[in-house]
Amino acid sequence: MSAGHTSATRSESDRVRGSALAHIVFNALLAGGFALLFWHAEDLPASMWEPLGSGSFPRLVLGTLILFNLAIIVEQLRLLPGSAAIPKAAVRQWLWQHRLAFAVLGLFAGYIATLAWLGFAVASLLFLLLTQVLLGARTPRRLGVAVAISLVFSFGLAWLFASVFSIMLPTGVLG
Repeated sequence: MSAGHTSATRSESDRVRGSALAHIVFNALLAGGFALLFWHAEDLPASMWEPLGSGSFPRLVLGTLILFNLAIIVEQLRLLPGSAAIPKAAVRQWLWQHRLAFAVLGLFAGYIATLAWLGFAVASLLFLLLTQVLLGARTPRRLGVAVAISLVFSFGLAWLFASVFSIMLPTGVLG
């Protein structure tokens, strides 16, 4: 066995271990956030149209997401090889590989933070448009498609909920 083969094997083991540990930490953070939202879903105002309560559907979705996060954590725990500590380069590499996911999560956090102030339609328009630009809509044609999709799924959904379902979404500064 050559020194190069041993080094390559060690590097692959470090990469697998670093990736598994990063996935465990990331999914634990997501599960914690979802658990917090699950707990707050109980505070949603009651509706006479929903016999189970208005917080039941969000709790069902959040509970499912928590279970997915826990399943991923268990899966990643099985992948942790019994090797030495993780080199910092492996963590940096994992963060760089997942930079778009973190950027979309940051945009989503901004969307949630500004939803009440900007209203559903404007906040959704900005979130959808910025997310599509971030993910690659940079030519005039793709930007046109991104604007059309953003308009349909922001102002169109707001109109649909208000006119068809008689559900008022947050209106924010336009309200």
